[in-house]
Amino acid sequence: MKYFIAALGILTVFWPGKTALVEAKELPGDLPAFSSASATVRKLPYVYTEWKHFTVKNGLPNDHVFALKADGPKVWVGTENGLACIDKRTGKIKSWGEKDGLPWRVISALDINTKTGELWIGLLGGGLARFSGGRFDHWHQLNSGLVNDVVYGIAIENDNVWVATTAGASRYNTLTGEWTIYTEKNAPMEEIWNYGASYDAGKVYLAIWGSGVLEFDVATENWKHYLDPDGEMEIDLYRDDGIVHVITTGISHIDGILWVATYFGMSRYDGRYWRGMYAHETGLPSDFGNAIKGRSANEGWFATDKGLGVLADFPSDTWVTYTMDPKTHRGKAIVSRNQKVLESIDMPKGIPHNYTLWVEFDGNDTWVGTSKGIGWAIGSGYYKGLKDRPVHEAGDVRTKAIE
Repeated sequence: MKYFIAALGILTVFWPGKTALVEAKELPGDLPAFSSASATVRKLPYVYTEWKHFTVKNGLPNDHVFALKADGPKVWVGTENGLACIDKRTGKIKSWGEKDGLPWRVISALDINTKTGELWIGLLGGGLARFSGGRFDHWHQLNSGLVNDVVYGIAIENDNVWVATTAGASRYNTLTGEWTIYTEKNAPMEEIWNYGASYDAGKVYLAIWGSGVLEFDVATENWKHYLDPDGEMEIDLYRDDGIVHVITTGISHIDGILWVATYFGMSRYDGRYWRGMYAHETGLPSDFGNAIKGRSANEGWFATDKGLGVLADFPSDTWVTYTMDPKTHRGKAIVSRNQKVLESIDMPKGIPHNYTLWVEFDGNDTWVGTSKGIGWAIGSGYYKGLKDRPVHEAGDVRTKAIE
């Protein structure tokens, strides 16, 4: 949408002591802007420019970070070689491995039961664990109703723990001890490889390799199935007809919006309309999605194999793309709208690595798990959506990309 303050194609511009008439022109970014001697002001999204890194040098048991979970003053970390906990106040890290009672070293998922404070841990090959009171409890195929020991996702739903595994999903009732298994026999799974689980507003969502997204209504125990309806695995034949691809890797539901990550693009669904998103036409650094985290109805964070793509404002198609320069290890953020670059921001630090695996929100802050450590993005002055913000001239930390 274009915005002008004009009459009959003429824009009135005022300077002290005189008035001039100039021809009205389209403004860069399609939103209001005005220029000064040092900067151009536009309605732009918040950009994280203050980052801290955590790696094995700081005490992580491994740099390959699969999962993060914020818990007040702490952040729990699931790595390829154990569990860690970061104290945000001190920056100190405590870790647990198999010698400390952790049942399996590779941690793929984390969630917290907010009623009890228990930490639930998905183990990639070792089943399910609970960490409470300094003790680990362990469930696996041989001592429980866990359908498979290869766990990819966990979601806490009331008193139930949903576990997404490579052979279906299991639901464990922590009060009764009852297990329920969901596979192709009792759920609309065309494939049973469950990649992710999410719970919000009375519904559980499962991301399934080759089977799209399943929605489970807790109250009625009915299923709803979301697929790419064109039936084509190789291409998205019809635009915005459903999920862009049935190989889904992550889901997140918030404010009535379902965000979906796949290996071939991303999707957003408002209950009526789908929107497919691809790297060649948005701020996504790649179509290969490892995870998705929705922050609101209009803000979604996509962790990909080539960086972090943030749809900062859905109505205006405004993105912030975070990457790391492999040579200098400096951070970079590109603000774009409708494929037009509005701003390029160089930073001493950004995401630790371009292979991003997880996103966790922590108030105004954001935590990003990558294959080479954790990035803590500090959100001083964070705001949702867009607001007037100067785009500074070259030479500043922020460099103007478009006149």
